[in-house]
Amino acid sequence: MTSYPLPVLAEPPAAAPGTVYTVASGDLRPSANVTCWPTQQQLETDLAAAVNALGWKVERGHAFDPDKGHGFIDSQRAGIEVFRNIPVDAPLIVVEAVWQYSHHVLAGLRSHRGPILIVANWSGEFPGLVGLLNLTASLTKAGVRHSALWSRDFTDDWAVAGLRTWLETGELRHDTSHVRDLPALPDDAEVELGRALATQLAREKAIIGVFDEGCMGMYNAIFDDELINPLGIYKERLSQSALVAEMARVPDEEAHAVRRWLDEAGMTFHTGTDEATELTDAQLTSQFKMYIAALRIADDFGLDAVGIQYQQGLKDTVPASDLAEGLLNNVERPPVRSRDGSRELYAGAPLPHFNEVDEGVAVDSLVTNRIWTAMGLDPATTLHDIRWGETYGDDFVWVFEISGSVPASHNGGYDKSYSMRQPPMFFPLGGGTLSGVSKPGEIVWSRVFIMDGALHVDLGRATVVELPEEETRRRLQATNPQWPIMHAVLHGVGRDQLMARHKANHVNVAYAPDAETADRALRVKAAMFAELGVQVHLCGDVNL
Repeated sequence: MTSYPLPVLAEPPAAAPGTVYTVASGDLRPSANVTCWPTQQQLETDLAAAVNALGWKVERGHAFDPDKGHGFIDSQRAGIEVFRNIPVDAPLIVVEAVWQYSHHVLAGLRSHRGPILIVANWSGEFPGLVGLLNLTASLTKAGVRHSALWSRDFTDDWAVAGLRTWLETGELRHDTSHVRDLPALPDDAEVELGRALATQLAREKAIIGVFDEGCMGMYNAIFDDELINPLGIYKERLSQSALVAEMARVPDEEAHAVRRWLDEAGMTFHTGTDEATELTDAQLTSQFKMYIAALRIADDFGLDAVGIQYQQGLKDTVPASDLAEGLLNNVERPPVRSRDGSRELYAGAPLPHFNEVDEGVAVDSLVTNRIWTAMGLDPATTLHDIRWGETYGDDFVWVFEISGSVPASHNGGYDKSYSMRQPPMFFPLGGGTLSGVSKPGEIVWSRVFIMDGALHVDLGRATVVELPEEETRRRLQATNPQWPIMHAVLHGVGRDQLMARHKANHVNVAYAPDAETADRALRVKAAMFAELGVQVHLCGDVNL
């Protein structure tokens, strides 16, 4: 009888009594990890003090790496190795003060049997809150039980009480009473329109173009074909190398024509000559070529929406994709013709772009575009990161801030929009933004997400408010001054309620001319999603 050498498996370590283990998922980009490390250290110090005060010890699951200059888990392989040395039944806290790549720790968290808590510092300086929301959404999609907690420094009574509850019970629940399932809808014109648009989409079908999938570790943003095909939505899987190749075929003069159009429309470009730190004309020319190339490839494949990954595939190849993305999402934009010059591509309409290839945004933007167009509204839509927020006056005002671009109509036009160089920490080859301060008005906000193996959508209403210029500047300086900002007041949804419920780092927004129209548009959207078989949830004060 033949015998074979069998693998010798290491015994998992035993958990030390009264000990909490911690890990920190980081960025893939070394520059971001090094820059953000002092903020991460402060958060871990604050958290450890709170845990110690409650009678527990903290053991960090991985060491600071002096050669790299940080102590983050910075790859999936590194995460797998770290989790081999963490007791599988121990209480575990993932500590996040920065943007993190969820797949760095997903393998370990999937197999961890002890209670899991995700924590972040309530700060806008670096996107730790954004990272927390992405990781909790990814764990929700994966079906991994977890809790979440956030605090400025873990000395406030609310956070300490939450931490104590989790340490004692292994679970922490927050108030989500603002969420309710969709009730029966009235038989009115809005519901009829939503159902008709759903029938049209399911029968006639649509194609979303995916320029490489899985951007920035956002596991929650990958939607399987089996979930979206029943809606009538199909993927055209494209390579970003094809986008770069098409950019190379765009003549300089066509890119310069885009720049002239934007100059005439009143957009401001903050340019310089230092490629390493400033926005240059050469960077802009590349971005305009990407805009043209994306439209031509979309036309080749008959796409209804498109998503460019950029952050990993293209960041070392060409300047940022954001300026092109913002232009694509706007109705009024520089005209682009087919290669032979015979046709204007997607004339008089946006080509919805789902930033960072977030396919939940793709589904949402496609649905929103069809509804707003059918209702005769401006169909320009965008996502924002749920970045941070503070009370101003009587309201809690969120900072919604996308990392690069919004459609110009959200700012009130190109004459109220500007372009600044992307931060070198994230964007080594630069490129300009399409930035501005979102105009005051009424919006519908939403998020399509995966939970329990099915598609869900949260729908809500909000008002975008105008803050004094000084306060806007303060908020931009507290986050990223280069990026577009929206001051959002959610209707009937508290700060901690949104953080506890929202299953993504991104939120979709679309404007309506007034509150009554926004309510009607939301009703159409609820009806369309429900007819498509998506489970609809209303959040906060929603007037159906």
